[in-house]
Amino acid sequence: MSELRTLIISPNWIGDAVMAQPLLQLLRAAHPERPIDVLAPPAVAAVWRQAAEVDEVLETPFRHGALQLRQRWKFARLLRQRGYADAYVLPNTIKYALIPWLAGIKRRVGYKGESRHGLINVMHHDEMPPRPMVAFYAALARPPVTVQGPGLRAALPRPRLGASAAQIAAVFERNAIDPARPVVAMAPGAEFGGAKRWPARHFAGLAQAVLAREPATQIVLLGSPKDQEACAEVAAALQGGANAGAAVFNLAGVTSLPEAIALIARAAAVVANDSGLLHIASALNRPVLALYGPTDPDHAPPFSDLAASLSLRLDCSPCKQRECPLGHQDCMVKLTPDLAWQKLQPMLVAG
Repeated sequence: MSELRTLIISPNWIGDAVMAQPLLQLLRAAHPERPIDVLAPPAVAAVWRQAAEVDEVLETPFRHGALQLRQRWKFARLLRQRGYADAYVLPNTIKYALIPWLAGIKRRVGYKGESRHGLINVMHHDEMPPRPMVAFYAALARPPVTVQGPGLRAALPRPRLGASAAQIAAVFERNAIDPARPVVAMAPGAEFGGAKRWPARHFAGLAQAVLAREPATQIVLLGSPKDQEACAEVAAALQGGANAGAAVFNLAGVTSLPEAIALIARAAAVVANDSGLLHIASALNRPVLALYGPTDPDHAPPFSDLAASLSLRLDCSPCKQRECPLGHQDCMVKLTPDLAWQKLQPMLVAG
């Protein structure tokens, strides 16, 4: 084998994958000669293909939640042939820790997770209370410590992704978006559950404020097929009355993840719930307005040069529940478009 490689086993969520990217920056700085491969689910693989530190993305062939021991053993045999010096297992499950162990990778780094003694042989232990996610993953680049000292929190790199000019031009042309006019991207969805979603009517109200300031702005609505209903509601509210004729593009479920990344890379600003697209926008260093309700804004904040986290920080939040346990969703409903506009307007002026 001509060279040893590093294997990263990716988290299963887009936002977590983005927030794990600084770990790769640290590993590349420590071993600039060592290629880095990422093993990722198909739904997350596109994120890693936009990271400069990644040499090759390997897509996992496993079904979600299934052990599939025989399939993991076969896949591990293929990995063994690639010659890995070390593996960083970012999911906390036993089934992902099995892969580098079966592949015979000598140094296997990760958190204790599901009591993975033996499978993980460079074992880290999470501190209480939980660290912000970037620091949580980046800590794996250093030797395990019993107590997380202040020095290990300092000077962490920010998540960083890129998109080429050709990627951006292609997606603008395909969707008939004018590259000469400003674009504000909005992501009304959130995979975790309804509690994390700012109401569609609030997104529409904020978009109306954007259009009142600059009628030439193109509003681009992004999300998965699950977000089509919410995006359609926003689009419908924007295509009547004073906003008749406004350029509104409902691309939920229409664009692939690489296309969404390319669109965000060109946006004048991005407004999003606590979601994967929020963290992609941050890693692309776009101006970001992040909306938090049932989740902690300090746990997974945006890192853009221009970024604002908006949370009412009610007594009942962060509850971290998929649906509001009190039934009112005040943490999002009472976060009004006017409050959001106060944060977004200075970003558009600065941009």
